[in-house]
Amino acid sequence: MKSFITLLFPPYAKRILLLFILCLIASAGIVYGQKTEPEVTIIPVGKGWASNSVNTVIFRRNALVTHGNYQYIAFYDSTRHVVLGKRKLKSKKWELVQTIFKGNAYDAHNCISIMVDGEGYLHLSWDHHDNQLRYAKSITPGSLTMTYKLPMTGVLEDKVSYPQFYRFPDGNLLFSYRNGASGRGNLVINKYFTASKKWQQITPNLIDGEGKRNAYSQTYVDPKGTIHISWVWRESPNVASNHDMCYARSRDSGITWEKSTGERYQLPINAASAEYVMQIPQNSELINQTSMFAGADGYPFIASYWRDQNEKVPQFRVIYYDGNKWSHLNTNFRKTPFSLSGGGTKRIPISRPYLVSWKDKGQTSVAVIFRDEERGSKVSVAICQNINSPAWEVKDLSAESVGSWEPTYDTELWKHKGILDLFVQKVEQTDAEGMSVIPAQEVQVMEVKFGR
Repeated sequence: MKSFITLLFPPYAKRILLLFILCLIASAGIVYGQKTEPEVTIIPVGKGWASNSVNTVIFRRNALVTHGNYQYIAFYDSTRHVVLGKRKLKSKKWELVQTIFKGNAYDAHNCISIMVDGEGYLHLSWDHHDNQLRYAKSITPGSLTMTYKLPMTGVLEDKVSYPQFYRFPDGNLLFSYRNGASGRGNLVINKYFTASKKWQQITPNLIDGEGKRNAYSQTYVDPKGTIHISWVWRESPNVASNHDMCYARSRDSGITWEKSTGERYQLPINAASAEYVMQIPQNSELINQTSMFAGADGYPFIASYWRDQNEKVPQFRVIYYDGNKWSHLNTNFRKTPFSLSGGGTKRIPISRPYLVSWKDKGQTSVAVIFRDEERGSKVSVAICQNINSPAWEVKDLSAESVGSWEPTYDTELWKHKGILDLFVQKVEQTDAEGMSVIPAQEVQVMEVKFGR
């Protein structure tokens, strides 16, 4: 006697049913273990300055930031005024305000950084390249109306470069900047306390160049509040003198610092005492100020690019720590060589990369966001689904060129919702601090949801 299943589903019917099930699985993007395609949504904002890359340099922390149900944005407009904006999440309608503040947008270093503290006050710093601190905050929580320029601590505020904000889980803020010029600067760290609404200088010199070099750093505050910093050393204003990758972390808001092994640093950290997580010689096309990231487990990731000494082509790289050792991933998909040398802002055929990571079913995935002339200078992403079995899938997220754009994203939205909102604008950068003659271009938020 035939089984009930055989009677219910004859052979040809079972084949049809199997094909139907496979089609359903494939449409969900999980056939043979593959993930779904990234889902991309474009949210227009307004016209911004585009004659160089000042609105899109990678060391903006942040260009976008979410607090509660609102997302905030900042950029220079065609008159070089600072524009602030906010929108409700899930809405495409922005409230934009042109502030009284202007910046030297002719210099791509002089970017704008923003952050919202735990009480909802917007903090703003803008227009720096070895000059006096420019800082303001909103007059009330949620407001786009700012105070006049304010001091923070009043100490070491005359030679500021690369101002960057970060938020702790308790709503207090971290502010870091370089004090001094390229090749001889030190890293200053301040902390803002929401209870007192005051800034305090935590350290005047976390990483000491000893008058011979300076650290080009990147920072991330993870969901538990640990500060992660990695950096390359530069021996002179010449970008070709970048070398090595170093690391430090703080579990107490910047008071004490340690290596990945837990060994305590004596401050300030210098070239002799630093933890070297990757030895990279000078003249390796190693770029500065790229990407630092850490998830809820506190394990750090660093993204950059350089070339090995026996190779000609710089490749995007990921360095990560798994709790026991540092490892290195080479994306190894680029084909075109180039050389970094000289001072000032460079026109480079690739952007500095940004990186995010997530875990799914015990598997760690990473996504490296970048721009490359090889791919038509679009917004692109290289995804590795499992760092223990590295294979890279490269996708373009934009249809058109974004010129000399570099990625920055809303760190707080990613931490809390796993949504990657990128600040995107087509800009053009020439070598040194030259200007391109192009009109203002549309600023956009590119919202990316990974299949995870």
